[in-house]
Amino acid sequence: MPLDGEGAWPDATEWTGKIYSEGWRTAEGGTSPVMEPATGEPLAQVGMASPADVERAGARAARAAPPWAAAGASGRADVLMRAGLALREHSGVVREWIVRESGGVPAKGDYEITAALDQLQNAIGLASQPLGEVLAARAPGGTSLAWRVPLGVVGVITPWNAPLLFAMRALAPALALGNAVLLKPDPLTPVSGGVLVAELFREAGLPEGVLHVLPGGAATGHAVAADRHVAMVSFTGSTAVGREVGRIAGEGLKRVALELGGKNSIVVLEDADVEAAAAAGAMSSFGYQGQACVAAGRHVVHADVVEAYTEALVRRAQALPVGDPRLEGIALGPVISERQVARIERIVDESVAAGARALTGGSREGLFYPPTVLDRVDRSMPVFREEVFGPVAPLIPFRGEDEAVEIANDTEYGLTAAVHSRSAPRATALAQRLRTGMVHINDVSAKDAANAPFGGVGLSGNASRIGGTASLEQFTQWRWMTAPGSL
Repeated sequence: MPLDGEGAWPDATEWTGKIYSEGWRTAEGGTSPVMEPATGEPLAQVGMASPADVERAGARAARAAPPWAAAGASGRADVLMRAGLALREHSGVVREWIVRESGGVPAKGDYEITAALDQLQNAIGLASQPLGEVLAARAPGGTSLAWRVPLGVVGVITPWNAPLLFAMRALAPALALGNAVLLKPDPLTPVSGGVLVAELFREAGLPEGVLHVLPGGAATGHAVAADRHVAMVSFTGSTAVGREVGRIAGEGLKRVALELGGKNSIVVLEDADVEAAAAAGAMSSFGYQGQACVAAGRHVVHADVVEAYTEALVRRAQALPVGDPRLEGIALGPVISERQVARIERIVDESVAAGARALTGGSREGLFYPPTVLDRVDRSMPVFREEVFGPVAPLIPFRGEDEAVEIANDTEYGLTAAVHSRSAPRATALAQRLRTGMVHINDVSAKDAANAPFGGVGLSGNASRIGGTASLEQFTQWRWMTAPGSL
């Protein structure tokens, strides 16, 4: 277990079996074990928040929000800065939890820590952004002002695949802009996505009541989205659950930001650098076992280079060792759960039965699923239509650019894409025809940046964006004031 031992951070005797709501408290929803996917061994026990726990946390957050907003931009920025320093200080413990709890390799843990620090840094700057404007007054000599104010209490519901990053991506700007937060981490990763976050901000001096960490399942998420104190819900996860969150929040006329799934394409034109494109394709489909909304779910490759691209992609797939992520040299760890690996297995097996061919991989061992490359894929197959959320790369050849665009756009999702060509103008022209919220030239599909408006269209989201100044739109609301004279 990562955090045993005298003087360990955080003190497990405080948080084991509890939720964080003005300190660590016994949860009415009981406790749940945290399991290590690579070994099947228990790592810890966490508290599970009941709907009653959520209601109490919402009331406490509503009381804590006004004084936190009144602390001012510099006061809030100081807390976020100290949280970043605490994350750097405890990065070794945080990395170990990410590796053991989520099944990612150490490099994935390092990426999450770096990205979370970027989110904190960006939020610190966000706190001091201009928040209003002077409007032309209708009456001579009058004053008309509009400015952004905090929403009050924000609900943040996060997934298991990047628990620290996705918590910080919403939490940091929400706090920086003066809101209190109810954070519900996924029950598969409640420590790296919740317990550690609470401890980082407690160490940073965040006032009690401003942050509440409430692990739990569907009932807990329902309670957060429905809570009368919550003005806005930020959800990252599957499209199916996102629909339900949107429905519940909509009943309360709450703002909701949904960042959902994707069926993302890497388009490789005949003039592309094939080796570089295959490297980007392998990273996009196989990184963290393909368990990312921005993973490449289709490799749409020009027929003139598909043979060379396939050979390069298979070679790269076969060079990626699979195993316990704590072992040196391992590239892919386990899939997060039996439910998820069974889904990957079903999609691949049904597609192979329908005529696809597995050039490498294609069968699991326990929770370990190897990098898999499929050719002879057509549009009727599950691997073409469904988000796999596993290390599977389907190949679809094309002849002309119109056909490439039509294949890539043949999905209800619209999150991200990548286009590879030695001609940047040509790649850009094609990229502009793709129906996605994000697109990258000669790069991976799986990109994120704290200062970028991240999000998708269609089944990938509700046109909301998070990141950079887009977070101002999400976590504040306008207030207008007039006066007959000058102020």
